[in-house]
Amino acid sequence: MCGRYAVTTDPALLAAEIDAVDETAGTELDVPGFNVAPTTNIVTVVARHSREEPEAPAARRLRAMRWGLLPHWQKTLSGPPLFNARAESIAEKPAFRTAVKSKRCLIPMDGWYEWQVLEDGPKPKKQPTYLTPIDGTRLYVAGLWSVWRPQGAGLDVPPTLSATVLTTDAVGPLREVHDRMPLVLTPESFDAWLNPDGPADPALLAPPALDVAERIEIRPVSALVNSVKNDGPQLTERTEPGSEPGQLSLL
Repeated sequence: MCGRYAVTTDPALLAAEIDAVDETAGTELDVPGFNVAPTTNIVTVVARHSREEPEAPAARRLRAMRWGLLPHWQKTLSGPPLFNARAESIAEKPAFRTAVKSKRCLIPMDGWYEWQVLEDGPKPKKQPTYLTPIDGTRLYVAGLWSVWRPQGAGLDVPPTLSATVLTTDAVGPLREVHDRMPLVLTPESFDAWLNPDGPADPALLAPPALDVAERIEIRPVSALVNSVKNDGPQLTERTEPGSEPGQLSLL
């Protein structure tokens, strides 16, 4: 599961890093954001054809989207945000089966948060944990996106773009934290995943290789991350479990 994450790279720098066109200008984004939560605007990477040259190859584009997918048939913006989707069942789920055909995206992250259960019981104690590449590089997580407009609205009404994070079975040492994890993709699979002209290879929906998981640090962090009102680099700093009052949360 992934319900919070951190991303600190300016979209312009990110676009240069992955050879993409930055289309996020003029959009309110939580960057840098050390406690990104569902329903906020996030940076995504898509591949789309140019309207002016539809026959030209699809180009990578950075787009701002609401975190929490809105199926095109949903009547209103209200309702629980679909911020996660299980990779193994998206082809069958009505909310995702259209998007998986041609609207796949990447969601860049510095790392994501999980709450590791330390003590079971009626009120289990959970340790906030930050999972991030050991070498300080970035993660690119598989996602789906959609275009939503209010029912009856014409094409002149600006659409709401929204996205969801795909999750899969946790791998290797990450299973000690949670049984699920975001579906982390490697650079060599980006083009195949983003390709808007056909379905994705089912192999791309499999859990990442063990070596991908072994390059991710499991870092206990402050209980400050429990509240979406808190932000800042202190949320990702290592702390020892139980070293601060209330760190072992009862979420």
